Amino acid sequence: MTRSSRAEIIEQEPIGAGMDAFRAKLALTCEDLGLPYCVNSLYDLEKEGCKASNSLSASDSDSSAHEYIPGPGRRLAGASCLQTFENLIPLLHAILSREPDDSIWDKVYAAAAESTPHPQPASYFKHIPYSHSTSASPNFNDYVDDIDAMLEEDLDSIFTDVPGFDEAYFGAVEGLKEVAAVVFNKLRKHDGPLYDDRIGWHGWPEITEEQRVLDWLIEMVGKIRSLVAEEKFLTHSGRNILALPNRPIPGSTAPRKLDIGFVENQNLGSNQVHWSDMLILGELKQSSKMDTALRTWLDLGRYARQVFISQDARRFVFGFTLCGPIMRLWSFDRVGAVSSTAFNINKEGSRFVVSMLGFLRMNLNDLGYDPSIITTSNGTRLIEIVRDGKPERLVLEKLIRRPVCITPLVIKDSWQYPERKDEGVLLREANDKQVVNVARYYYHGTVQIQDKDDDTQGAVRKGLDLRRGRRYHRNSNIATLDLTAEPPKSGHSTSSTGQKRTSSHLSPPGLPTKRTCPSSQATSDDGSNENRVHRRVVVCDYGVPIYKAKSCASMLSAVAQCIEGYESLHTKTGIIQGDISTGNLQLNEEGNSRSWPVFLIDLDLAIEEHRAQPSGAKGRTGTRAFMAIGLLLGEKHSFMHDLESFFWVIFWICIHNDGPDRSRFVRDYEKWNFMTMDDLAEFKKGIVSHEGDFLSRTESFMEFYQPLKPWVNRLRKLVFPNGARWEKEDTGLYTRMRALLGTACENLGGLDHQSSR
Repeated sequence: MTRSSRAEIIEQEPIGAGMDAFRAKLALTCEDLGLPYCVNSLYDLEKEGCKASNSLSASDSDSSAHEYIPGPGRRLAGASCLQTFENLIPLLHAILSREPDDSIWDKVYAAAAESTPHPQPASYFKHIPYSHSTSASPNFNDYVDDIDAMLEEDLDSIFTDVPGFDEAYFGAVEGLKEVAAVVFNKLRKHDGPLYDDRIGWHGWPEITEEQRVLDWLIEMVGKIRSLVAEEKFLTHSGRNILALPNRPIPGSTAPRKLDIGFVENQNLGSNQVHWSDMLILGELKQSSKMDTALRTWLDLGRYARQVFISQDARRFVFGFTLCGPIMRLWSFDRVGAVSSTAFNINKEGSRFVVSMLGFLRMNLNDLGYDPSIITTSNGTRLIEIVRDGKPERLVLEKLIRRPVCITPLVIKDSWQYPERKDEGVLLREANDKQVVNVARYYYHGTVQIQDKDDDTQGAVRKGLDLRRGRRYHRNSNIATLDLTAEPPKSGHSTSSTGQKRTSSHLSPPGLPTKRTCPSSQATSDDGSNENRVHRRVVVCDYGVPIYKAKSCASMLSAVAQCIEGYESLHTKTGIIQGDISTGNLQLNEEGNSRSWPVFLIDLDLAIEEHRAQPSGAKGRTGTRAFMAIGLLLGEKHSFMHDLESFFWVIFWICIHNDGPDRSRFVRDYEKWNFMTMDDLAEFKKGIVSHEGDFLSRTESFMEFYQPLKPWVNRLRKLVFPNGARWEKEDTGLYTRMRALLGTACENLGGLDHQSSR
């Protein structure tokens, strides 16, 4: 569209009062939260800012002009809240300043031209079955609301205002209170006292804009460090606070801009720091009212998730929020989050000093690092186990995407419900009964911290009485507090049985992550079912996920052999693996390897078919994208459901992967990660029920897998006779599926030789 034609449209359809509703809404919101009426306040109101900027498309007054916005302009107007916020600053400033229409539209086009989508990393607190996570979401900008909902689900277990929090987490820091008292007294008697009991901290900014608070906080922590050094009290010499505003930290797929944090190396600049360097996380907000806003907690939760992804030895992550002068301390773990009571740093100056000094003096164990992973003076990492009565040291030599690989062993850590049967016990049983094509057992045990089982309730949360805190309940738009009387990541693979989540940081684009499916079992308000136990399993087999197969035939052959392994496990032990997914089907094409060439992993969600007692799973188990239709509808888990999951694995790979090294996001299928269970079941029914419709879907297979179209359709007919799901169990399906896949491999052999990459 030419500039002259655009000018004609603007003249014929002026914005006029079309933005007045937006301005009024922003003014009221800022007034309610005690924020200044300006664009900067939108940093603390991202969602409100998004809704406001959506007025460009939603306002009736400018609907006609909206029709004429071409390409990028229309994309911005329709989804402006989903674009990088900084790109919208000039536009929002123009709207608030009531600039002329042509100026506003110039900024619309400029913002649209600058906006580029970023994939989103994932959520990483719990690990239980079902597929998706904020990690494997294809396009963060397209799904920001859905992703926020998923992160909120990850943090469904949030307890705030828990008495004794400070003592529990700082209690192990020797002499902290005594040293803090000396330091605080010196700050009060400093040349030109820095703290006054009547007014609080001198120099505290009257207008709590982010940069002013950052400057004050860095200066104050620096003075605390100096006083500690003068008194010759011990601290970690290199540890310091680092401001990181408006600079994404490397190590996450989508931009993540932490306000402030503590790092071990004081020489790191803001442009050098990585998520793997972060010890303690800080989130700042201008208004004290944001202290109880869910948005604040989710922001800090996003950063904690990135730390879990980047630091494989992290058991929990410490952080703080500072909203105006209101501070709150936080601990994020594999279950959720726990916080201290809030306090005003200008009224409780001594508590502020204790907190900052605690951050400077806590050792790595106190900060949530796993002491069972030993680092030697030369940087070698290892774990110690006792196997067959003999001590062994396993050196962690090589990191692979899922677990830590110590050739030829693989270590997997998980956080599981105590009542759930240990995966190691199931693997040992499978090994004893000579099950084929399932990862072979080497060792298992519960991780010990100071000669006690490592768990969230006792070891991580220090035995805090959550009944005395406030439990956050989802289902509201704000943080409603009621007083009460879960891809494995790089390095250690961690999971909470029943809930598995991977991350786009770990998984290639288009690969779903794991989340628990909704369960009818409500989480207890008193935290009584919050506990998870830290378990460790070592197996002898290692490989890569089957989507890394070098040919079509190799991929299908791997699936066939995994079906053989699944059947062997089922018939010899009565165990149903329970989580058939792209990540849990592994192949090893190294040739001379001592590993199974193809094998199943992950029995942490496995089900004993004829169990007398409940399995301990907290919901429908599985990876959502691959879950059988019947499971999505709530049926009791059967081996038939898992055989159907093998079909969905093949279908998903063909849609998303173009050989072993290339993959893509497909929006229609990413929706599976956000649908309800019932909606996804109906969607899947629609895919498989009609042959013509299904064949149309196969036209979307990636080029590498185009030769599989007729074979995947034949597999559909086996798994869904007459386009319908199974009515009764049929063990003969094992043989029929393997036979079909074997025939396909024979027919594809020559073609694969030509097309392999």
